[in-house]
Amino acid sequence: MAQGVPRTSFHSSGFIRILAELSVADVADSRQSFADRLGQWLDFTDAISLFSVINDRAASVPDAQSGAPLRAGLAVHEEFARVRALLADSINIDGVLTPGKARIKLPTPSRHPTDEDAADFLPYQRYYLAHQRDMNAHIGPLRAGVRSALAEHSPALKRLAALDGVLDQALGPRERNLLATVPQLLAKRFEHLHQAHKTARVDTAAPDDPEAWLQPGGWLAAFCKDMQAVLLAELDVRLQPVAGLIDALGNQDSNQQ
Repeated sequence: MAQGVPRTSFHSSGFIRILAELSVADVADSRQSFADRLGQWLDFTDAISLFSVINDRAASVPDAQSGAPLRAGLAVHEEFARVRALLADSINIDGVLTPGKARIKLPTPSRHPTDEDAADFLPYQRYYLAHQRDMNAHIGPLRAGVRSALAEHSPALKRLAALDGVLDQALGPRERNLLATVPQLLAKRFEHLHQAHKTARVDTAAPDDPEAWLQPGGWLAAFCKDMQAVLLAELDVRLQPVAGLIDALGNQDSNQQ
C-alpha cells in the first residue's frame, strides 16, 4: 500500500523551530490542511486573480536568443547571492560583538544604568525592526526582478511569475504582520535572561558591571547571539520564495541544454 505524502507543518521551518527552542513561541500543530489555511488568507479579489493566473493558457513570450536563458539564470543567481550576503553581513557584523563597520549598530547599555534602563528592551526592538526594514527594502526588488526574468523566459515560467506576483500581493501583508510580532516574542527572552542575571546576583556583594553584560558569558551577550540567530533564520524564510523561483528557472535551463 502506497504511503501518503507527509503533511508539512508550518513550524517545521528553522525559523519557528529556533523561536520554540528559545521558549519564546508557543508552537501548536495545526490540524488544518494548507489548502484550508490558504483559503482563509485569500479574499474574493485575491481568489479571482489566482484563478485567472492558473487558468491562463494563452501566455506566450518571444523565443529567447541562443544563450540568453543561461545568462538570465546566472544573473539572478548572482543578484540573489549578493543580496543575501549583504543582509547576512549586516546581521553578523554588529559593530559590538563582532568588530567591523556596522550598517545597523547593536545597542549597548549605558555605563551606569538604572534597574529600569537595564530592563528596557526598546533599543533592541528598534534594532530588530531596523533589520526587518532592511530586508524588506532589498528582498522586495530582488523578488520582482526574478519574476521579470522568469516572465521573459517561457510561457510556463511566465505563468509561475504571475502566480508568485498574486501570492506576494495577497499574502505579503499577512507575512509582514506575523513577522512584526517577532520582536515581541524576543522581549520575553530578554526579560528571562535579565531576571536570571539578577537572581544569580542576589548574594553577590560586588557591584554589577554593565560592561561585563556583553562579554562572553554575559546575559546580554547571550541574548544578542539569540537575536542574531533569529534574524538569520528570518532572512532565510524571507528568501525562500525567491530561491524557489530561481530553482524553477535553473531547472528549465538545464532541460533546454
